[in-house]
This record gives sequence, C-alpha cells and structure tokens, in this order.
Amino acid sequence: MAESISVVIPVYKAENSLRELYNRLKEHLEKISKDFEIIMVEDCGGDKSWDIIKELSSADSQVRGIQLSRNFGQHNALLCGIRNASKDIIVTLDDDLQHPVEEIGTLLKELSLGYDVVYGTPEKEQHGFLRDISSMITKIVLSNVMGAENARHVSAFRVFHAQLREAFADYHGSFVSIDVLLTWGTTRFSAISVYHDLRRSGQSNYTFRKLVTHALNMVTGFSTVPLRLASLIGFVFTFFGIITLFYVIGRYFVYGRVVPGFPFLASIISIFSGAQLFALGVIGEYLVRMHFRIMDKPPYVIRNISKDKTKIN
Repeated sequence: MAESISVVIPVYKAENSLRELYNRLKEHLEKISKDFEIIMVEDCGGDKSWDIIKELSSADSQVRGIQLSRNFGQHNALLCGIRNASKDIIVTLDDDLQHPVEEIGTLLKELSLGYDVVYGTPEKEQHGFLRDISSMITKIVLSNVMGAENARHVSAFRVFHAQLREAFADYHGSFVSIDVLLTWGTTRFSAISVYHDLRRSGQSNYTFRKLVTHALNMVTGFSTVPLRLASLIGFVFTFFGIITLFYVIGRYFVYGRVVPGFPFLASIISIFSGAQLFALGVIGEYLVRMHFRIMDKPPYVIRNISKDKTKIN
C-alpha cells in the first residue's frame, strides 16, 4: 500500500465527466492506499459541476470540494487545491478523463525510486495539430525557464511529495505555473510515458492563444531570459552600428563620397528603432508583472466549500 494520497482536480465545465472520473478514482485508489482524499476545485465554469461536486462530497467523506469566486485558470485552481491537500503525496490530473487514473500506481512506483516529482507524459499527443504545436512550444519555453531537460515532458498528470509546497508557501502572485513553482523545491524530476485516452466530450479549454499567453506569462513571470535576450540584441545592433559607421567612413576615404540616399538611412533607422521597441516591450512586460505583484492581486479567491468543517487556506 502506498502512502496517504491527495488527488487534486481542477474542474472547469466538466459536468459530463465528473461522476465517471470519481468512480474510476475511487475504485483505483482503494487498491493502492488506505488513506486518500479527492479534492475538486471548481474554477467557476458556469455549468452544473459544482452541484455534482457537492453531491459527491455529501455522499463520500473522502471527497472535498472548493469553488472559486471566478475563473482564475487551471494552475491557480491547482495551487488552491495543493495548498489544501492534507496527505503525504499529491496527485494532479485533469477533469476530462484523458489522464488514466489506473496509471497513478505506476507514477507512485517511479516516485519511490528517489524522485520528488514524476510526470505521466502522453505516449502521443491527441489534441489536434495546432494544440499539439502550441503545447510543444510551451514545453520548450518551460524547459528554458526550469533549466531541466525533463521540462519537455511536463504534463498536468503528475505526482509529487506534499512537502515541496513549502518552497512556494509564501507565493502570492497572480501568474501561476505549478511546474515552475515545483522547481523552487527540487531538481529531482522524472517522467514516464503513459497512455492518454481521447477526450470523450466537449473540447479543450486550452486554445492556441491561451497556451501562447501561458508561455509568455511563464517566461516573463519566472525568468530573466527575455531581459538577457533584449541585452543581447542591444549588443548585436550596437556592433552592427559600429560596422556600418566604419563602412560609411571607409567608403568616403576610398571613393571620396558618402553612402548615397534615403533608402540606406531609412533602413538603418528602422532596424535600430525596431530593436529599441523590442527592448522596451520586454521591459514593459516585466513592469506589468511588478505592477500586479505590488497590487498583491491574489492567485485565487474561494467562494464556497463543500464541507464547512474543512479548513481552507
């Protein structure tokens, strides 16, 4: 039997899959642990998901439900559930039945080998071409942010030791990436391939635009890579400007005339203006992050809980 387990599920418009997900989880968890809980965090999707969560929690003491006051996003909902988990091992998975709950035991075995975080990476992405491409881009960005090759194998299906949350217990920023926050507590990551089921109903709430926005938030909210890139571009164009200056002076002394015309001057001005605007844009993104940090905008706000006796952070 495994250690005590908390399963955290961010829920958004999942009224058609919650009951089946609960039944499958309950059946499998009873086989691998005597002490477990299921935490469902409803991210204000506007359907009947919260009613179903209340129904499940009232019928089963091992189910806990939390409803957020508005839609904060998947990672923010996960952060809420993780902070309210009470067991030794935390498992996170999606609400759409794509993550195979039967593979939780496999991830736990890998975790027992000395790792702190284990991802269940899909053997094959099954989201469609644009979603697969955007997901790949996000993972590449995350790899640069995390500084770990395993970041390319991240998945919402993950298991980790609950003690890792102490590393980000004081984090209150509104931009949240669970995977980046986990790197604040450990470098011992692993990933194993598991099958992922096809989505049975509805469509993914992560569009290409949302994934690109998430990648941008990660790289500007948790990394200095863009600032270094802006500095590098500045050095490159400064060097280019020096070479251009020598070219103009050399042409004057060799041929007795300067470089002719407006097109050359306009091109140089456009290039340098573009580089300056790019650098200003990067700095602006960081100023936005600082602005929200100063405002102390919360990552989530809880509206309801399914059991009043449950302690909620």
